[in-house]
Amino acid sequence: MEIVQSILTLLAGCGVFMTGMKLMGDALERSAGQGMRRLFGRISGNRFAGIGVGAAVTAIIQSSSATSVMVIGFVNAGLMTLFQATAIIMGANIGTTVTGILVSLSAFDIGLYLAALALIGVFIMMFGKRDYLKRIGGILCGLGLIFVGLDFMSSAFKGDNALSRAFTQLFSTISFPLLLIIFGAVFTAIIQSSSAATGLIITMVGQDVLMLRYALFIVLGSNIGTCITAILASIGASTNAKRTAFIHLTFNVIGTIVFAAFMWIFSDAVVGALTKLIPSPQMQVAWFHVIFNVVTTLLLVPFIKQLTRFAEFVIKDKKDDGDALKLSYIDDRILQTPPIAVAQVLKEIDDMGRLARENLDRAMNAVLNLDLSEKEKILKTEEKINFINKGVARYLIKVSALSLSKTDEKTVGSLHHVIGDLERIGDHAENFIEQAEEMKENNVEFSSDARDELVTMYSRVTEMFDLSMSVFEKRDTVRLKDVSALEAQVDVLKKLFGNSHIMRLNNGNCTVESGTYFYAIITALERIADHLTNVAFSIRSPSGSQVEAMQKLAAEAAKSGSRQTH
Repeated sequence: MEIVQSILTLLAGCGVFMTGMKLMGDALERSAGQGMRRLFGRISGNRFAGIGVGAAVTAIIQSSSATSVMVIGFVNAGLMTLFQATAIIMGANIGTTVTGILVSLSAFDIGLYLAALALIGVFIMMFGKRDYLKRIGGILCGLGLIFVGLDFMSSAFKGDNALSRAFTQLFSTISFPLLLIIFGAVFTAIIQSSSAATGLIITMVGQDVLMLRYALFIVLGSNIGTCITAILASIGASTNAKRTAFIHLTFNVIGTIVFAAFMWIFSDAVVGALTKLIPSPQMQVAWFHVIFNVVTTLLLVPFIKQLTRFAEFVIKDKKDDGDALKLSYIDDRILQTPPIAVAQVLKEIDDMGRLARENLDRAMNAVLNLDLSEKEKILKTEEKINFINKGVARYLIKVSALSLSKTDEKTVGSLHHVIGDLERIGDHAENFIEQAEEMKENNVEFSSDARDELVTMYSRVTEMFDLSMSVFEKRDTVRLKDVSALEAQVDVLKKLFGNSHIMRLNNGNCTVESGTYFYAIITALERIADHLTNVAFSIRSPSGSQVEAMQKLAAEAAKSGSRQTH
């Protein structure tokens, strides 16, 4: 009965610990969302910058596995090279050591005080009205739960109980270094959390259930076991994504072999040095984990290109269907980090807008010059726009189910309308090419005046297109008034040119057939302007309503003026 109670206590402690890690990581992630986006936006071919990005992001989200899976998602989407991915994964291995340092604080008599942060965090989350207060509450609550979980795990081994004796006997039986490494790898692979594995190892060392010399070899194995998450994530992904997971595994295996060989020979010296330099057993394990990952990274940084070539040699290229429709920026693996997922959705929508703009140019050229040479390209691009629309819509549903900041929630809520507006602009381009085809078949042409008016109106629409997409991409509320002004100009031009069209009909300078197409096109251009207005104003109003957005801006301006007066 005693051992059952101890096992249940241990499992409860692990559960609370992992919940605390998740809660704290999610809150940190929401707090640092903009910073993480900027970090990933600056990824370049510089290996040290990549290592820094990997370390920083992993320290924030508290999971090297999540970072690795996200990187595989970027590689799978073609947004990151193998070289860049390798550098980030190296950094992720360093960033994950923060967890061990945090857990090792349980060696000091502050665990109870840190555990009390859970209650403080809950109160802040319950009664804090602002989003940033709720995030702070989440961080404190998660941190507190980590130490509550550690206390539970420690209590499971306290005293000479049956569980302690069972583990002591187990590690005495498998005391051979290679078996300890395998144990660490298998155990971490099963629970898929190197943080939880490290926390448990540190706890057992602190309770004298596990000897330090054994713990160090288990820590080495846990670094191999954590690769299983990335390997599973690469299943069904592109060849380069599989290579990324392979590099992650190779990196940790090489580091483990080097350290295991050194420690096998100089085990007593290593343990003696750690014991002499670092006071508590828990800190000794944590700092060994840091040393392992930092030294392994320093050893292999000069050989990143060789690692990528080795991965390319082992995992061969497969024939890729270049014509297959696929999304350019989003991947389900990136959902591991919601702020980055939102940023990638915005990039995908920007790409959708670019395609719609290019297609509109081709279609308008076809209408003005009765040139059908790009009809096939227009139809293929329209197919791609429709594909992106459906893919982004499905992805937004998945993103909406994640833990998002209030800002990101509003952004995601507005994007359903944005992709709908861009898709309808694409439909107008398809209509234009159909009208151009009909005009050519029926020998219908525009008069020179009608053609000049269409060029004038379209130039306003393209100016508005570029401005609206710039406002959307940069979230630039200042230029919304310029969008409104351009829309007003397009409305005026539609009325003006509509009247001119009637005058030409009355004067016999325009045929009824060409006039029908003329009026249909200027009406479509006006509707395109409306859709572009919705896209721009979506940054202030989820529905893209210009009136609602302007009311919000006016209210904010009034509030700001009131604060300045006081």
